[in-house]
Amino acid sequence: MKSAKAVAPVTLLLIFSLSLLAQTNQPLPKYKNPRLPVEERVNDLVSRMTLEEKVSQMIDRAPAIQRLGIPAYNWWNESLHGVARAGVATVFPQAIGLAAMWDTDLMWRVADVISTEARAKHHEAARQGNFDRYKGLTMWSPNINIFRDPRWGRGQETYGEDPYLTARLGVQFVKGLQGNDPKYYKVISTPKHYAVHSGPEPERHRFDAVTDPRDLYETYLPAFEACIKEGGADSVMCAYNRYGGEACCASDTLLRKLLRDDWRFKGYVVSDCGAISDIQAGHKLVKTLAEASAMAVKLGTDLSCGQEYKTLAEAVKRGLISEAEIDVSLRRLFTARFKLGMFDPPEMVAFTKIPMSENDSPAHRQLSLEAARESMVLLKNAGGLLPLKKDLKQIAVIGPTADDPLVLLGNYNGTPSRAVTLLEGIKHKVAPQTTVVYEQGCKLVEAGVSDKAVALAAESDVVIFVGGITPRLEGEEMNVPLEGFHGGDRTDIRLPKVQEELLKALGATGKPLVLVMTSGSALAVNWANENVPAIIQTWYPGEEGGTALADVLFGDANPAGRLPVTFYKSIEQLPPFEDYRMAGRTYRYFTGAPLYPFGYGLSYTRFTYSKLEVPKRAKTGANVTVKVRVTNAGKLAGDEVVQLYVKDVKATVPVPLRALQGFKRIHLQPGQSQVVSFTLTPRQLSLIDSRFKRVVEPGEFEIAVGGAQPGTRSPSTQVVTAKVTLTGAVLAIK
Repeated sequence: MKSAKAVAPVTLLLIFSLSLLAQTNQPLPKYKNPRLPVEERVNDLVSRMTLEEKVSQMIDRAPAIQRLGIPAYNWWNESLHGVARAGVATVFPQAIGLAAMWDTDLMWRVADVISTEARAKHHEAARQGNFDRYKGLTMWSPNINIFRDPRWGRGQETYGEDPYLTARLGVQFVKGLQGNDPKYYKVISTPKHYAVHSGPEPERHRFDAVTDPRDLYETYLPAFEACIKEGGADSVMCAYNRYGGEACCASDTLLRKLLRDDWRFKGYVVSDCGAISDIQAGHKLVKTLAEASAMAVKLGTDLSCGQEYKTLAEAVKRGLISEAEIDVSLRRLFTARFKLGMFDPPEMVAFTKIPMSENDSPAHRQLSLEAARESMVLLKNAGGLLPLKKDLKQIAVIGPTADDPLVLLGNYNGTPSRAVTLLEGIKHKVAPQTTVVYEQGCKLVEAGVSDKAVALAAESDVVIFVGGITPRLEGEEMNVPLEGFHGGDRTDIRLPKVQEELLKALGATGKPLVLVMTSGSALAVNWANENVPAIIQTWYPGEEGGTALADVLFGDANPAGRLPVTFYKSIEQLPPFEDYRMAGRTYRYFTGAPLYPFGYGLSYTRFTYSKLEVPKRAKTGANVTVKVRVTNAGKLAGDEVVQLYVKDVKATVPVPLRALQGFKRIHLQPGQSQVVSFTLTPRQLSLIDSRFKRVVEPGEFEIAVGGAQPGTRSPSTQVVTAKVTLTGAVLAIK
């Protein structure tokens, strides 16, 4: 028999209530009856609460209401790439690295592990009566904002610049978190930050993002719509900024028209932390906090991350909002808690059986390693320098991020029980007779190059320079008093000057040189692209980042990651950071020559494409099936990321230059072939017309399929193209 300590407080209350009611012959309150529909139980519970009690439940730190058996609950938890800020947990690659995998199946598996660890931690905390922050089941992830400009410090938290890639990965992440139980959520996923939000960080509390409706519908909204409609996300976080003059957390356009009316969203909306205060203090749309709170609730923000909603009782007394309007939010919030099983006996909720031994398990660490391997992007490999031999006499590892555990973790991270730095991974991989020498060589940004580092390089067989930037330099609303950085964002996307100076000195030794880059965003490494034989982008690769890098460097893993963002040559190629129009941004609208294009990544083997099948003609309302034969024509087994792009050649309005509309990551042995099939739906061939409605027009479309964007010159993969003509009438898409 379980001890009282091992039983959750809610269960004890339920057992006590049932016993007491049995003795007094009183009917069981509906909200305590797990056999009744959730809606009926929620309505009953809300009807029993006072106004003050209701208001208390609409802030992230909701107190217990003992007379009703409602335990305390803290809504704030994070799981961007692992359970964050809650002690030891498996740490996966930062979100931008997960995006570089281009692997929807692996993304689901990662999210499933994260929710498993979240459940284990939650129930362990509940058994101890701990309802603090980061112990709950409502996870404020994923971040599906579009990484429209490489200067944004929080871009590392996203899945990159493309709405289709972001949507496909976001849907799988949401599904992996929430689970597939027919009655209960495993955890609740909260896609954020809704919407049109991507810097500048110092301006976010007062900034008004302005776009035309075409950019809104083509770029900024698709991932949110997909995560809600397809992923079934039960929560959304609204952003700090305004969009089109309306505060995102009090927007009739975003919260009522789009989210509730058009997308039929039934879940709850939570504010970003302090965003309700911004309605008054930052955006100056109202004069008092009570007015801001009333406006936000009336327009659809149900939960405040912060204390602002404590003013709602005052707002009711002033006639700014009715108690009935507050009840709408209360019902949404308690529906979520009931669907998480918080008011039911544990034996009814399968997820309560997940033991703490599942947290940080060997299997989960192995999955983190798999994800890190898949996230590595090989950007250059002149002369086949890579993979390296493991039995070289001496390898010099130089650079400011080579032995820094922080670069493994990114931000919004958990704490690994063991982290393998990039230097450690290399040391563990080489043959026993190989000497690995290490020298930092320089700081991240501060001037000064070590002569010792250059001397070590000169006496080594191969030099591996590990540099770039770290989460100390880019992130959320940070104070970084260094040249090239501002408020968590960057003002310059080049490799820091001192690092390039050291890199040039290493190159001057004449020894084979490999550049390993750490960052959560694009770096303009123009000199390195011209002069360094091999370049690898590692992102912030998680707890097993060093092992994964070594696997790639020495050939135990064949790299196949692809860039989820464009690497530009300089910020001079970009519009002003504050300009939210998409013209000139991302591969879909950028007409210049990038350093490395979106979707780019090399392999140690070579893939060819043949027998592309695309119908010559199709109706505007029909699906279009595309098939292609992919062959590993090289000597090594490896993964290939098959990408499909669509270009509307005859569009009557402005459209993207091309748009990703399909991708699949496949594995092929040397000489092996596989036929890969895609189905393009009418929506994927649609555009936003002159009335800003989504339609499919008859006309000509170019279909490009390959391991990169059309027009990309890659030594390890190719692209093939064909055309299809759509016939028939213009078709409206809902």
